[in-house]
Amino acid sequence: MIINFSVQNFGSIKTKQTLTFEASSSTDLEHYYILEPIEGLRLLKLGLIYGANASGKTTLLKALDFLRNIVLFPANKKTDKFDYNPFLFDNETPHQSALFSIDFVQNKIRYVYEVELKKHAVVREELYYHKPNRANVFKRTTDIKKQLTEIDFGSKIKKDKTVEKILEANTLWNNTVLGGFLKTNIELFELKEATDWFSNYLKPLVLTGTELYKTVTQGIDNGEINKKTIIESLKKADFNISDIVINRDEALIPEAFYEAAVKYGDTINSTSAIIKNNGKLISLNLEFEHTINYAKYILPFELESHGTQRYYGFAGLLSQLINESILFPIDELESSLHPDLYVHFILTYLTNVKNSQLIATTHNREILNNRDIFRNDVIWFTDKNEKNATELYSLTDFDSKIIRDTSNVYNAYKTGKLGGAPHLGDYYININDAG
Repeated sequence: MIINFSVQNFGSIKTKQTLTFEASSSTDLEHYYILEPIEGLRLLKLGLIYGANASGKTTLLKALDFLRNIVLFPANKKTDKFDYNPFLFDNETPHQSALFSIDFVQNKIRYVYEVELKKHAVVREELYYHKPNRANVFKRTTDIKKQLTEIDFGSKIKKDKTVEKILEANTLWNNTVLGGFLKTNIELFELKEATDWFSNYLKPLVLTGTELYKTVTQGIDNGEINKKTIIESLKKADFNISDIVINRDEALIPEAFYEAAVKYGDTINSTSAIIKNNGKLISLNLEFEHTINYAKYILPFELESHGTQRYYGFAGLLSQLINESILFPIDELESSLHPDLYVHFILTYLTNVKNSQLIATTHNREILNNRDIFRNDVIWFTDKNEKNATELYSLTDFDSKIIRDTSNVYNAYKTGKLGGAPHLGDYYININDAG
């Protein structure tokens, strides 16, 4: 489970901003929102980030995804640079380090992982655990002049000098220690637990352009995603879909053809998922069975509405969230969804999920209007300050007088009392000045 995530000097984020999944003292909708207590922690299943366009909502999720990627996909060459931008609206920050900190639970043990880096190298890296007291797993520093990594393990970590030397040799100055560990054939319990969390629990960021249906279709085909859960979700969402039909076409196609399909986003057949298996290419063509007045009709996936296609992907995510223990970050959760369907998705998630978490950006006003469904501590705002830097804050940070009842939350937002609203000008554009 994720407890806290902090980031500094990344994109539009200048100073340290922290998102927490620790629940407030409120017992409102406790059964739906709070995960099973772990080590005395009351953690939320959901976090929703609301704010104007370009206020930094997506940047926060991209920072989390960036951290995942530098752990799981370490660079192979010393000359490789990290693909990010620091805060650029300042004379100092472009030359300063980006900072990341994540607090999480893996197999009932709490870990704190911190990374400080610049474009070309990891400057500092630390991992701690609580069993039950806080203890150091490792501290890493980088000799920038020599471009070498130095790792010091805590006194309670069982390892030998050979393991330490192998890990240092495989951790390039632009690799994390966790990434270096994934390159090696060594055994270290705490490092495996941490990398397993990033690999198995924290999932890649889902953007509005992410083609979820391909991943979901492949997951159904290979048995990794529960088909029945998806069909049930689609039925309850009133799509008249009674079955999912996946047709497999196999063909022997040259390697270059497959590589081109992957490189150019499978434009050869954009509505099918292409898989390489034992020298063959398997094309998974997706169709939906609709039952209308007791008659069954088959409709190809590409003829379904964009909203139906989008919700099929979300139903796949929902199946994974229900049947596994994972965290999905999703950008613009409401994209292509009717407001009622948006609420339906969240309520289905909250009602059925036991061990997963979801963090999403949104423009849906329902989270501010519907006080019967949404707790204050799951709602976050992003806003730009006078330095054009992103600031993140929770609805629980405000005086209860401002957010006392249903009408006041959205009204307070519109009038600027909660921040996060765009500062729009008038509607007039002077055509004479254009060009």
